[in-house]
Amino acid sequence: MNGSTRRRTGRALAALLAADGLVHLYWATGLTWPAPDERALSLAVLGSEVSFGPPVVLPLAALTLTGAAAVLAHAHGRAGRPARLVTAAVAAGLAVRGLAGLGWAAGLLSAPADGPFRTLNLALYTPACLGFGWAAARLARAR
Repeated sequence: MNGSTRRRTGRALAALLAADGLVHLYWATGLTWPAPDERALSLAVLGSEVSFGPPVVLPLAALTLTGAAAVLAHAHGRAGRPARLVTAAVAAGLAVRGLAGLGWAAGLLSAPADGPFRTLNLALYTPACLGFGWAAARLARAR
């Protein structure tokens, strides 16, 4: 991966992670956009009823924002081995989520048969996780 591609890939991954982190911070305020309430949000995002309260979403926001910073640093040749290891962890996390999404889609893992989660998982979550996971893995291998 040449330097220009590495930086572009890193910026795209960091933007995705930062957007995810900011959305989690937004949910920590008690707001539920794009859903009308917390239950609907939980069913759309996770396929089951789970709290979106601050104790749940703030650590996720911290994790994704830290990942965004590390990925960006690695893409620009900064922060050395720690940034590269975090980038590899981001790749692994995205790959696991993408594979779980395939499991849900194939009926190998338990998920609601109808509702917004199934559609969002097939159309958005799984393809994004697999694509960005692959990009993160390529970036983690770049020195």
